[in-house]
Amino acid sequence: MQILKIGDSGAEVALLQTGLVRAHYGPLEKDGLFGAATERALRAFQRAAGLAPDGIFGPRTERAMVPWFTGAVRHTVAPGDTLWRIAWRYGASLLALDTANPRIDPFDLRVGQVLTVPLGFDVTPTDIPWCSALTEYCVRGLAARYPSLEREVVGRSALSRPIWALTLGSGPRRVIYNGAHHANEWITAPLLMKYAETLLKALSEGGTVYGLAAEDVLFRCRITVVPMVNPDGVDLVTGALGEPYRSRAAEIARGWPEIPFPGGWKANLEGVDLNLQYPAGWETARAIKAAQGFDRPAPRDYVGPAPLSAPESGAMAEYTRREDPALTLSYHTQGDVIYWKYMGMAPAGSRELGLRLAAASGYALDDTPYASGFAGYKDWFLQDFRRPGYTVEAGLGTNPLPPGVFDSLWTANEGLLTLAALGIE
Repeated sequence: MQILKIGDSGAEVALLQTGLVRAHYGPLEKDGLFGAATERALRAFQRAAGLAPDGIFGPRTERAMVPWFTGAVRHTVAPGDTLWRIAWRYGASLLALDTANPRIDPFDLRVGQVLTVPLGFDVTPTDIPWCSALTEYCVRGLAARYPSLEREVVGRSALSRPIWALTLGSGPRRVIYNGAHHANEWITAPLLMKYAETLLKALSEGGTVYGLAAEDVLFRCRITVVPMVNPDGVDLVTGALGEPYRSRAAEIARGWPEIPFPGGWKANLEGVDLNLQYPAGWETARAIKAAQGFDRPAPRDYVGPAPLSAPESGAMAEYTRREDPALTLSYHTQGDVIYWKYMGMAPAGSRELGLRLAAASGYALDDTPYASGFAGYKDWFLQDFRRPGYTVEAGLGTNPLPPGVFDSLWTANEGLLTLAALGIE
């Protein structure tokens, strides 16, 4: 994270405010504005942590706040400790402690043992804008709470930020879901992270997701979420990108004054639209977009110099080829619609499953408009794999959708995500 101080704003400030509220230094409005109330709360946190209370969020303060970002703390067993006493001290449940520490014997705790203790809140915040740092902290937090979760960096962005993939389940049916190909559609990242956390929590508690036993879903399926394909672009849109990179993007954006900056930015930091990078009618997409004036790096709609030339789209294609999934979902925002075909290609069962997904979400199942119907991830998957692949355009409004709409997105998509994993039976 960047160094933060009074007067700063953006997603990383909102993350700081979230950490302070979780640590009981509030109340604070998580508005992403570093004002006097945030500074007072931060100074109080620093004093309690034995740090210089300078009101500036730097590396030492960030290290002290890690448990409140990840939702887990490391506890070294002391004489007289019991699992119940440890759980009471941190406000954790015994079940959460047992899940995070599958190899411990609760009746034989040993002095010096180090336990992972989940704190009393969900890891994934859904009420603030997202950024790459928040994604990494959530990955760490979920892996700490749920050791069965597999995590992997499947590639890196233009600025070498990691592109994370989280895999859960052990079943034979392999599916991959991705979000935030487009920077100003960042809200799809917490949507996928919350789905992963919801499944994992339900599995540990013997619970259900969309009325179906999580244990059964994860016995039958192996689900990967790639929540943020475009971390650099997301950081730009949500104010988490510092100089000189923001100025470089602003220079690109000056060529398109009609596109709001940074809110209208969809591309990666090099001005390449990642969802126009896949080798499925890429030349057609290039001609369409060039006719619209997007023939060079731009905030959106520039297809790049060649298919898969951007590191982010290249990483997604390589990972998809390696994993060879039965189905993919690519999450975007705007339209409350599910697109399911490419050039008339409709793999067996894809319309039937698409209608189920539409019924579960309330979204329409439709054909992609011609001008947007080439070089997308879904198009390439359908063309090369001949298996069901869908683009889900979640929500209505103006991008970027605000955190306040998240609950409605979750209500619409919990069932869609679950039924897509299970497929047609």
